[in-house]
Amino acid sequence: MKVLVSASARFVLGSDNRLWTPNASLVHKFWARYLDVFDEVRLIVRAQPMRDVPEGWVEASGEGVSVVALPHFVGPAQFARNLVTVRRLVGRALLEREAVMLRLPCVVGSELWRQLSSRRPYGVEIVGDPMDVFAPGAVSHPLSPILHWWWPRKLRAQCAQAVAATYVTQHALQRRYPPAEDAYSTFYSSIDLGADALVSKARSFKLRLSEPLRIVTVGSLSQLYKAPDVLIEAVGRCIEQGLDLTLNLIGDGKYRDQLEAQVARLGLQKRIRFAGQLSAESVRAELDASDLFILPSRTEGLPRAMIEAMARALPCIGSRVGGIPELLSDEDLVQPGDVEGLVKRINELARHPEQLTQMSRANLAHAELYREDVLRERRVGLYRHVHTRTEQWRRCVA
Repeated sequence: MKVLVSASARFVLGSDNRLWTPNASLVHKFWARYLDVFDEVRLIVRAQPMRDVPEGWVEASGEGVSVVALPHFVGPAQFARNLVTVRRLVGRALLEREAVMLRLPCVVGSELWRQLSSRRPYGVEIVGDPMDVFAPGAVSHPLSPILHWWWPRKLRAQCAQAVAATYVTQHALQRRYPPAEDAYSTFYSSIDLGADALVSKARSFKLRLSEPLRIVTVGSLSQLYKAPDVLIEAVGRCIEQGLDLTLNLIGDGKYRDQLEAQVARLGLQKRIRFAGQLSAESVRAELDASDLFILPSRTEGLPRAMIEAMARALPCIGSRVGGIPELLSDEDLVQPGDVEGLVKRINELARHPEQLTQMSRANLAHAELYREDVLRERRVGLYRHVHTRTEQWRRCVA
C-alpha cells in the first residue's frame, strides 16, 4: 500500500523530477521512515521547478519516495492565485486509494483534508502550534488576528476526525488539539538520535570560566519564530554588564540582513557570528565547540535543535512555549520575549558555571528518551494503525 504524505515545507523540483531541499532534516532518509510499513511514499508538497539545483541542497526524493508537485506559492495571495490548480492536483492525487498522512498545521494538508471523503481514514502528525505562531508579536502578518483564531479551530477539527494522531510533544499540543476518544494516539519527535548523535558523558565546567562563555543557537532566519533578535539583545546587555561571552547563530533566511544590522547597531560584530546554513555534521561540530545553547522561541512544537544540543550534553535555556517545558527544568525557562529574564539566567550561569555541569548531566540523560530505537517503535505502531484502517475502508468501498 502507498501512503500520500503532505508537508508544509517548500522544495525545488529538478528537471529530472527529483525533489531537493536546503533543510538537512527533510532529506530522503526522513521520508523513507514511512517505508517501515508502506510500500511507497508520495510526497505532496509545494515545489519550485528549477534546472540548476542550488549548491548545498540535498535530495528529499529517492528510492521509494516520489513527489506530487504543487505550485510554489507563498502566502495567502499567491495561494489564491493558484487555488484552482492546487485543488485539481490534490483531487487527482486522492483518486488513488492509498493511505493518507497529514503533517499539520499545513496549507497543503488542510486542502487534502477538505477534499477527503467523510468515511476515508487518515492520520495526522502535529508538528507545530498555530495559536503560538500567530499570537500577538510572534510574526508580522496582516492577517495574524484572523489566523490566530482560524488555524487552531481548523486544527482541532482535523485532529478530532483522524483515526490516528501523533504529536511532537508529550502533553502540550495534545491539550490544545486533542485526538478523538477512539483514535490511536501517541507522541514522537521527528528527530532520530542514532548512536553517533549522543555523546558518552556529560561535560564538566570549572568553578570559574577562564575563557568567554560560548553561546550557540540554531534555527531558520526565514521568520523570527526562534527569536534571534531577542537573543542578540540579551547578549548585548550581558556584555554591557561586563560578561565575557560570544554568540554563534546557525541558520539562514530573509531576516539575516535585519539581524546583522541589529548586531552592527549594538556594536557587537566581534562578539556575534552568523554561521549561515550548515550541514548536520558541521552543526554538531559547532555544538561541541560551545558552552550553552539558547532558544528563546516565540512559538515552538518540540525543537529538534534543542534535543540535538542536549544529545551533545550541552546546557540549554529555552522559552516557556510549546514542548520546551517538557525538555528543561523550570529554572532554565524564560517567558517569550523576556530579555531581562534571559539576561538574568545567563548571568547566573556565567558566574556559577558549576550549574552548567548539572544541566549537562540532566540534558544528556533526557536526550536518551529520543533515541532512534525508542521513537521508531511508536512511529511504526501509528503507521500500522493507519494502514489497517485504510485496508478496511478499501474493502468497504470496493
